[in-house]
Formats: sequence, structure tokens, C-alpha cells
Amino acid sequence: MREIRMVDLHTQYLKIREEINEAIGRVLESTAFIKGPEVKAFQEELADYMDVPYCIACGNGTDALQVAMMALDLEPGDEVITTPFTFIATIEVIRLLGLKPVLVDIDPHTFNMNPGLIEKAITPKTRAIVPIHLFGQSAHMEPIRSLARENQLYVIEDAAQALGTGYRFENGQVQKAGTLGEIGCTSFFPSKNLGAYGDGGALFTSDEKLAEKIGALVNHGMKKRYHYDYVGVNSRLDTLQAAILRVKLQYLDAYNEARQKVAAFYDRALGDLPELSVPAKSPFSTHIYHQYTLQVAHGKRDALKSHLQEHNIPAMIYYPVPLHVQKAYADLGYREGDFPVTEAMCERVLSLPVHTEMEQDQLEAVTDAVKGFFK
Repeated sequence: MREIRMVDLHTQYLKIREEINEAIGRVLESTAFIKGPEVKAFQEELADYMDVPYCIACGNGTDALQVAMMALDLEPGDEVITTPFTFIATIEVIRLLGLKPVLVDIDPHTFNMNPGLIEKAITPKTRAIVPIHLFGQSAHMEPIRSLARENQLYVIEDAAQALGTGYRFENGQVQKAGTLGEIGCTSFFPSKNLGAYGDGGALFTSDEKLAEKIGALVNHGMKKRYHYDYVGVNSRLDTLQAAILRVKLQYLDAYNEARQKVAAFYDRALGDLPELSVPAKSPFSTHIYHQYTLQVAHGKRDALKSHLQEHNIPAMIYYPVPLHVQKAYADLGYREGDFPVTEAMCERVLSLPVHTEMEQDQLEAVTDAVKGFFK
């Protein structure tokens, strides 16, 4: 049996090595390393995949979030609603721009923003809502969009963990997560479902003027060479990464389906254990399992993690400390107890290995070890 990893990028690479090496060689021969033709082609192909008019590539997913807020002219003191159960980048960029994060708790089943808590968090200073599509499943966007319209707020989606996820409206219409707000943001960090071989990110929008502004902002605020219309940033996707991502984009649906098969096996094997809750499936979203995240009851999470490590099985905690009690954000005024669902999840969640290259013997080893712990 191969070594079990949280993400097996090496085995994945071996299967597409010839295509990847050809793409890299093509860029090396062209020497167009910055803003080369591969970047434009990737943007067009990803926009087509997402069924959205505009895709603008950038340096990483964190930059994508920051540029989205810059493009919407959010100003210091404006409030942005999001959740404390996410990677730090989501609120990090809010603070860096002098904005104020206003947090609401999550749904205990999907781990995503609880739409029922948003309205109470809205004040005259609120300008935007940032739902996070966590672990591969979309937040409940229909009520979030409705609240945003009623209160004239922007919606910026953090879709870094959900590229390829479909959101289902009540009328049956399906739309990709990341295309449901004014701007959607994603990351191509190597472990993502669509991962580069370095950093990368992108923004999606259906608004032509916003797309034009975002394109300038990621390139120093420049529309025409040496003419600067905005104060921008230097956040361009390298041509090499774009070429690699063009290859991998062709396999994204297959990669997502492979993750879903892993999750289905875990569900069948572990779904009857009373001490565990397998990931809930939302009726309004597909799930592409960027992470397969269990809830472990009775305070046994850390012991289970140690047990798995003893059996050479990796497991990760996303996320062990909620954002509202992090030292860097103490001045926001939140305290332990303010977001009980988030705090409970930080004590209960444990993510098992899930990736595109898992084989039957590896799946059985993981589930046998988990079941063995509870015997």
C-alpha cells in the first residue's frame, strides 16, 4: 500500500506528467513569463467552465479577496459580515484595508454562514457580506442574496474551497459557487481541487466595468501601460502556473468526482458510528469535498487524531482556534462564548485524507483505523 497522504500531488502529477511537462516547456520556449498568452487562455477557459462572463487571474486567493473589496470601493470603517470559522485570509484582508469584520455564527451541519443570523448583524455601516463555501459545499446563497438586495449590500464569495460546486435555487436553477455575488474569489493553492504548482488565484464577475477595474487593480492599477487609474497591487498569475492550470482544468470534474467517491466510501463505512457525524449534505448544494470533515463527540477528537497518527494515517483539524479569539484580532471586542457553534466545531472537527488518487486499500486502512478506535 502506498503511503497515505492528506493530498497526494505526486501521484496525481505522474498521471498527467507528459501534458504538464509539455505545457511548462511551451512557456519556457516562449519566455513570456509574465502576462503571457497562457494566462489569457486560462482566464477564458475558466470563465467558460464557470459559465460567467469574466475571470481575472491574480497572484493568490488572499489577493483575490483584497482586490474584490478594493474594486467595490469599500472604505476604512465600513463593516463586512463574515464568519469566525474559516482560514484567516478571509478577515485578514478586511483588517488590512481598514474595514471592520462583523462576525456571525455558522450552521452546525454545513459549517457555513447561518443566514438567519445575518440580519441582526447589519448596521448603517455595513457594506458587504462575505460567505465562505467551506470544505467544498456552498453557503445558502438565496437568502444571503435576498438580504443583500434588501439592504443594498455587496456579496463577495470566498469560493477557494468550492471550485466546481453547484448551488441549486428553489426554482431548480443551478449555478456555480463563486458566480452568485458581485464578485467571487478563488485560490489555486496546490492542495485545492484545482491546484497550481505554486500560488495563484482568480476573481469572477458578470459586471463588465468591475472586470475592467479588477484587471487594472491586479496590475498596479494600470489600464494602459504607464497610465495608472487606480492605486493597485502587483498580483499577477505567473504564465507557468496558468499553463499548468489549463491542463488540470480539463480534469477538474473528474477530480471532484473522485473526491465524491472517497466521501461516499467513508460515509458507508463510518456513518453508523454513534460517536461520529459524517459530513452533512445540503439540499441546495453539491459537495466536492475539498475536505472530508467529521464531527467527533464526547471530547474524543484529539485522541482519535493521535490514534490515527499511530497507524500512519494523517488527519487534520480545520480549524482548531476560531478567528474571534485569535490574538491578532482581540481588538474586535469578541470573547469566548460569543459564537457557540463555531467554538463547538473547533473542538469537534477532524478531517480525513481525501484526494483524487486514493485507492481501495488506503480507504479501508483509514476506515478500519477509525472504527478500531471506537471498539
